[in-house]
Amino acid sequence: MIDVGHPAPLFTLDRDGGTSVSLASFLGQWVVVYFYPRDATPGCTKQAIAFTEMGEAFAKRNAVVIGISPDGVAAHDKFVEKHQLSVILAADENRDVIQAYDVWREKNMYGRRTMGVERSTFLVDSDGIIRAVWRKVRVPGHSDKVMETLIEEQEKDDK
Repeated sequence: MIDVGHPAPLFTLDRDGGTSVSLASFLGQWVVVYFYPRDATPGCTKQAIAFTEMGEAFAKRNAVVIGISPDGVAAHDKFVEKHQLSVILAADENRDVIQAYDVWREKNMYGRRTMGVERSTFLVDSDGIIRAVWRKVRVPGHSDKVMETLIEEQEKDDK
């Protein structure tokens, strides 16, 4: 399992808008990589909106936010348009990146066991090292916690 102090697994994925996004292209910046189960579901929508609302604050801290789900680009495009999202949404339809970050897990939904994305967030520093990990994320207040941790970790670097 990847954890704090490990290099973040690199990826290049198709993204909303018909282009691609590569983690390596953000070396020199901090990156919030969050994994979510599915576009347009209540929790995923609230999470994407919360990160969008804080987009300017993340940008001021030299950080970018990337959301990854197994949905395709067309679903991401509709999701972005419907909710005016500004976060990058990457499509991992083969679940290669989802598995590399170890967030493809067995879930228990209403007594039925299924496999799915465990809502998780990784804070990656400007050198590509994971500085914080949140697993089994609860959406309310999560984007604020990520921002607080980003500030704390950046301040550690400044000392």
